[in-house]
Amino acid sequence: MAGNFASIPILDYSLLTRGQKPAFIDQLRHALINVGFLYLANSPVNEDLIETLISYVPRLFDLDSAKKDAIRMANSQHFLGYSRLGSELTKGATDQREQFDFATEHICQWKPGDPEFLKLWGASQWPDEDALPGFRATMLKYLAQVEALGYAFIQLLAEAFGLPPDGLSGFYDDPKLMQHRAKIVKYPTLDTVSSDQGVGPHFDAGFLTFLLQASPHPGLQVQNLSGQWIDAPPIPGTFVVNIGKGLETATQGLAKATSHRVLSPPKGSTPRYSIPFFQNIGQRVRLNEHVLQFPPGILKLKEERGTTGTTDSVNFSEYDRELSGLVQLIGRVKSHPEVAERHYPDLFKQFFPNGLPAHGSAY
Repeated sequence: MAGNFASIPILDYSLLTRGQKPAFIDQLRHALINVGFLYLANSPVNEDLIETLISYVPRLFDLDSAKKDAIRMANSQHFLGYSRLGSELTKGATDQREQFDFATEHICQWKPGDPEFLKLWGASQWPDEDALPGFRATMLKYLAQVEALGYAFIQLLAEAFGLPPDGLSGFYDDPKLMQHRAKIVKYPTLDTVSSDQGVGPHFDAGFLTFLLQASPHPGLQVQNLSGQWIDAPPIPGTFVVNIGKGLETATQGLAKATSHRVLSPPKGSTPRYSIPFFQNIGQRVRLNEHVLQFPPGILKLKEERGTTGTTDSVNFSEYDRELSGLVQLIGRVKSHPEVAERHYPDLFKQFFPNGLPAHGSAY
């Protein structure tokens, strides 16, 4: 099986400015079809900005409980804000993580009579400026730079699939109508939590994820075709980039969404921090209505990859029939029922007919 990888490939973005774009595209094609994950070195995201953001992360979680609870996710119809440790389940087990959800700047487009999923995108909740001076400006600048990288990268993906550079543009809306999301996550050590499930096996939802591993801890693992868990330890100066279930569906399985998980740091260590950025697609896009035509040589590579084995992840199965915005909203409702109960009562009753559960679970 060509896709039964034992390590995560490292791609050097600077090849694009050194006259070696064909080599980069070849490496990218392999990673997309056979692995679903890659390290991206020498990205255009400013290194000083990254270091400044990383310096804020421990201080963000060190805010007192009242300041964090003031921006609880339950306050937000956009599912943006703070989530306490242990508030989510994956595959029936508690995820041992504490997190803040933020997003690129966006004015909510929803108005009465519109589909409810348009409520999903809107303004972030931010800590008080006095409590964490400069954090909001730093985070927004970082989000804007990773957003720009994401749009450039999706053009490279199109070329790797044998399409024109704009071959995937039909899945996006006008930039003013788009929003992309990010988390800042803390995984406490096993000294303070009851299991090593930082987050259980899952797929990401959208097209691309750009993960900044913001501390030197291992813990991220990726599942190959035979079900083995492959370590993806932090490499300084890189992002980890992975394929979401949306892109896999849009490419009829050519791009490979790969199951992954995070293990908690061991006893005697320090907390692990990470900052994933999730690239969304247009909310009104129905993926099965956009049929892409790939060259025969590219399709042959998918055949050579072999059949994907049984993975531990099954989420975001609605992409084959529902609008993207609804798929995303369903995932959020399942993961965060306390938000759904307050802001989406009809969907809450549909998925939680017995009332508010102790934890949310996407699947």
